[in-house]
Amino acid sequence: MRSLLLSRRDLDFLLYEWLDVESLTKREGYAEHGRDTFDAALDLATDVATEHFATHRKISDSAEPTFDGETVTIPAEVKAALDVFAETGIVGAGMDASVGGMQMPAVVAQACFAWFHAANVGTAAYPFLTIAAANLLRAHGTRAQIETWVRPMVEGRCFGTMCLSEPQAGSSLADVTTRAEPRADGTYRLTGNKMWISGGEHDLSENVVHLVLAKIPGGPAGVKGISLFVVPRILPGENGAPGERNDVELAGLNHKMGYRGTVNTLLNFGEGRSMPGGEPGAVGYLVGEPNRGLACMFTMMNEARVGVGAGATALGYAGYLTALDYARSRPQGRPAGVKDPSSPQVPIIAHADVRRMLLASKSYVEGALALNLYCGRLLDEEATGESDEERTRANLLLEVLTPIAKSWPSQWCLAANDLAIQIHGGYGYTREYDVEQLYRDNRLNAIHEGTHGIQGLDLLGRKVVMRNGAGLELLASTIGETVRKARADGGESAEMADALDAAVARVVEVTTALWSADDPSVTLANSSIYLEAVGHVVVAWVWVEQFQAAAGHDGDFYDGKRAAARYFLRYELPKVGPQLDLLESLDRTTLDVRDEWF
Repeated sequence: MRSLLLSRRDLDFLLYEWLDVESLTKREGYAEHGRDTFDAALDLATDVATEHFATHRKISDSAEPTFDGETVTIPAEVKAALDVFAETGIVGAGMDASVGGMQMPAVVAQACFAWFHAANVGTAAYPFLTIAAANLLRAHGTRAQIETWVRPMVEGRCFGTMCLSEPQAGSSLADVTTRAEPRADGTYRLTGNKMWISGGEHDLSENVVHLVLAKIPGGPAGVKGISLFVVPRILPGENGAPGERNDVELAGLNHKMGYRGTVNTLLNFGEGRSMPGGEPGAVGYLVGEPNRGLACMFTMMNEARVGVGAGATALGYAGYLTALDYARSRPQGRPAGVKDPSSPQVPIIAHADVRRMLLASKSYVEGALALNLYCGRLLDEEATGESDEERTRANLLLEVLTPIAKSWPSQWCLAANDLAIQIHGGYGYTREYDVEQLYRDNRLNAIHEGTHGIQGLDLLGRKVVMRNGAGLELLASTIGETVRKARADGGESAEMADALDAAVARVVEVTTALWSADDPSVTLANSSIYLEAVGHVVVAWVWVEQFQAAAGHDGDFYDGKRAAARYFLRYELPKVGPQLDLLESLDRTTLDVRDEWF
């Protein structure tokens, strides 16, 4: 039976026929793997996601976590699924064997985890955050911190969180007020509040490790004075045994429209529990150097941003496949021109407008999945490239693509969910059908790990101009390589290459015009539009890449790839032109409008 979560055939095409992940096994870090182990991991992920995660998607949505003032209650099916997940070892799929990981390429690990996003994003959020927290500690923690916290995370005995936002600060991290007072024993005592903390309190694991941003008194103002701390719910005791409860208290739960299976919390640090020595404050352990916490946290934030995009893709993909299945089985109406009411009805997929919606959805979700996995491949190049130049190149290109990989799927795979509801007609708006929940879950990804506005500022304000414009130059030259190859193929491939090349040239021109304004407020006023336009160009690029990878192959799968590529290049890429024209005009409408006019 065809899965309604993801397409394994599409994953195989992207991994093996396009990205050539088998070639990675020639590198020392991945030498013990081959397609057999990659396929086995994908098979395992598919089975566990289908049998243990998807089966309680509606349960955890309708019976969201509750808090009675003392205990958080979560449906039993969530813990049962996470226990099975821990047994698979997928938490450590992309981590080194030295910490108990499988040491698989990042791109394969991401493909495995996509199944869990698609099956039940609310339950998948717990290991998703844990993997990112473990990778942060692997990058910046001490050997003792890695041994104390990362190994239990890989084993599924300990879950992680990221504690950035505060009620009064939101996304403005310069305004965080949580304090960390140093103590003689090398620990710190934290006091303050953190808001919107997913996975902040539960009984799903032995311990919860919070990664907390706080300021050490006397440090620089703003973000330059932020430090990072490990603050465990349960302190380590003698000989590795669990110790006493830390002074981290749950103040209340937030109830979101989606991800309802993920407990979302307001946490108070250091507000009453007596700690060792009778001193107030939650015990924390400094990660990295003082006042360098935000730089450390970006390791987790950037991974989470790409991961949020991957989650958005998976939810959109599940919506598309569900709508496709419905469209093939739902009889309604007759072909255009058939007037006989006694003639048999046809499945709604026979209607051109339904096929249009399905083709649009296919172009969004398969384009986004290709972008997600391409970013995973860049992670592998960054870690195992054969030369410093190759590793530096991969790092820079990934930096440029990260805001797009986060925001584009969060916008356009949500559009696929919207179309899935429309294809279902009236049924799509009811809770009895999956597409309603998939839309609600995906709607949150537009704000998770930074809004479109934040990602637009990051792309236009930092990434394309970083290193004197090297970021944009690298993106343009990388796409240029695809253009040259596609032109050499001739025919339809060359036509696509011409359209893509013209769009890239316009992006470069408009970026130059924006930064020639000599007024950052004007340059950045419409950065969200810039993000959307450049995102469309990037996804058009990966569609030309897929079109080339499908060349010379026959069959419905490859014909479908070619049709989706045509759709995106003909229907979607032309939308970029008016957006770039608006940006180049340096329009001030959004700047000049006054508060009183609303």
